[in-house]
Amino acid sequence: MKTLFTPFRWLYVLYALLIFIAIMFAILPFFVIFSWGGRFHGANRMMRLCMFWADCWMPLVFMRHKNYFEAPHDPSRPTVFIANHISYFDAVILVKTIRQHFRPLGRAETAAIPIFGFIYRNAIVTVDRSDPKNRAESVSKLKELLQRGISIFVFPEGTFNMTSSPLKSFYDGAFRIAIETGTPIKPLLFLDGYKLMHYRHPFSLSPGLSRSVYLEEISVEGYTLEDIPILKKRVMELMERKLIEYQAPWIKG
Repeated sequence: MKTLFTPFRWLYVLYALLIFIAIMFAILPFFVIFSWGGRFHGANRMMRLCMFWADCWMPLVFMRHKNYFEAPHDPSRPTVFIANHISYFDAVILVKTIRQHFRPLGRAETAAIPIFGFIYRNAIVTVDRSDPKNRAESVSKLKELLQRGISIFVFPEGTFNMTSSPLKSFYDGAFRIAIETGTPIKPLLFLDGYKLMHYRHPFSLSPGLSRSVYLEEISVEGYTLEDIPILKKRVMELMERKLIEYQAPWIKG
């Protein structure tokens, strides 16, 4: 897509956006119906609809997705999923990668978007990082989901990695929840969001292949809250090593 003239790129992005919105409106009534089912069963169905949405949209905009498994994954067990974060497109990659009941943690500000915000705040767990009370409530919701057998997903970097390094520093949240609930951590790699939609501009959208990698599961057995720095370092080193091995395109030097 980089070789195309700017007018063609804008036409492609406009086409992709219109298709995205058209699918959203087509399935919006189902989101409304499922929202009545509550934040467990209803939200599970809403997440399935998000998966269907991505399944329809990506082929129509000339994209495809592939999951790779470096280790077996059991979707019947609750897991704390984490992944690198470098693109607006990661939201689409997310629901193409995890194909089981799960709930992502997302920024509360996005819930203000008309119509889409309704889907967003009912399908995921939102957090306002500037509000300590809201952060605590979000953590409680995530723990309750795990107790009910529903996996959760957190970007441990918090925001986009806008560096040339494999990862930026991790927050404690996901690791604290994993230790406190005794839930294993499953690191994921999103390899192509940087190429498909650069973090600097959503209108950089391009067609192509999206790849995700399931890394080995990290047990938290034997870890205490005092060991969070050790656990973070172990997971971060694994993900960094693998991002370099897979030649993630934003890594320089």
